[in-house]
Amino acid sequence: MAEEKSMSDVIEQYLKSVLGDASQIEIRRSEIADHFDVVPSQINYVIKTRFTPQRGYFVESKRGGGGYIRIEKVSLLDGVDVLETLINGIGDLLTERDAAAVIKTLYQEQLITRREGDLMMTMISKQTLIIRDRYDQQRFRAHVMKMLLNRLRYES
Repeated sequence: MAEEKSMSDVIEQYLKSVLGDASQIEIRRSEIADHFDVVPSQINYVIKTRFTPQRGYFVESKRGGGGYIRIEKVSLLDGVDVLETLINGIGDLLTERDAAAVIKTLYQEQLITRREGDLMMTMISKQTLIIRDRYDQQRFRAHVMKMLLNRLRYES
């Protein structure tokens, strides 16, 4: 039996297909919500969780009558720009899922090898970070990831 995609997965794929090879798109949240027959907050959720700097996107929204959401592929001119964007996007807390997205971006941009990515994933995994408190674990993971990214920046 084939794995069924969640509505969030379907919306993400749709937005990525609309984006295609373009560097950015502007959408109206309500139009996309109507298209998929979902509430506008579902569109917000997809954009907030799937189109992050860690995944290579910058999102800008303008509210109001003529409001829009602009999704832009981060211009990745060279490795240092990628690393800077990722470092700035991490913040103080980092989930394992978001850390995996950062590592995937590094791999896709050919800044690390698959083996290096696997090693980084091991370093930041829940199994490695045996910290019971989720907040402390995410805070420590963010710190470790920033240190790794800074080290890669100086190697570039």
